[in-house]
Formats: sequence, C-alpha cells, structure tokens
Amino acid sequence: MARPTILRVLLLIPAAWAAWLLFEAAHEAGHVLHAAASGGRVVRVELPLLGFSRTDVSPNPCPAIVAWGGPAWGSVLPVVAWAAVPSRWPAARRAARAFAGFCLVANGSYLAAGCAGHVGDAGDLLRHGTPAWLVVAAGSAAAAAGLWVWHGLGGRPAGRQAARE
Repeated sequence: MARPTILRVLLLIPAAWAAWLLFEAAHEAGHVLHAAASGGRVVRVELPLLGFSRTDVSPNPCPAIVAWGGPAWGSVLPVVAWAAVPSRWPAARRAARAFAGFCLVANGSYLAAGCAGHVGDAGDLLRHGTPAWLVVAAGSAAAAAGLWVWHGLGGRPAGRQAARE
C-alpha cells in the first residue's frame, strides 16, 4: 500500500465516525422538531460517542409523527446543507454531497430494515398504525436517493463535472 493510500485510510476512520455522529444529530433533531410541533415534551436526547442515539418523549401525543421526524429531517437537513455549500468550494461541496448521500442511505436502510424486525423507528411506526408497505417504500426511496446522490463521487472532479457539484 502506498503511503498516500495509508494516510487516506487513516483519515477515513475519524471522518466516518464524525459523519456517523452528525447523521445521528440530524436524525434526533428531527424527532425533537416533531415532538415540539405535535405537543410532546422531549425528556432526553442521547448522542453517545459509541452506539446508537435516541430521543425520549413524554408525554408523546403523536408517536407516529415523532417517529417519522427522525428519518425525515435526518435525510432532508443534510441535503439542504449540501445545497447551501457554494459551488466555488468544490471540495466542501463534494464532502457535503457524500454526507447527504450517507444520511439518505442510512435513514432509508434503517427504516426499511427495521420493518423486518419491528425495531427502532420502523417498529414504532408499525405499532402506531403506519402500514409496513409505506415504511418500506419510504425507506427504499430514501436509500435509492442516497445512492443516486453518491453516483459519480468516486472519481476526481474534472472540468464541467466539478462545476456541477
């Protein structure tokens, strides 16, 4: 392995960890927003350095609305952040695009896969009357959108492609 490749791998680890923590923060912010909008009271938000985040709401008069908030805003906020990065900053724009794609794939996969085991937000949605097909469809659409956002990020930007990112 060449030295620049080793350095890239070593830098990828903390970058992936930071992306995970930011993804969780955006996801939990969605739960908090929906809890506040639906008359719920946020009791606790956990954002551990290792593990999975969670938001506890009590009372929670609209648990399905609060459950949708995490994956919805956890997907939308990073896409908005990507759109807000000026095109004159191509490296930052590529990083924001990669992060937005990651959040879409992660939130979508989390929803779609959660239906199988009735766990996490998907489990909450199913318990509160959301049809499984809708949860899987929303999750699949978000994950597919994330893959679409990632498409073309593997190579170095050149010419016109760099201007579009």
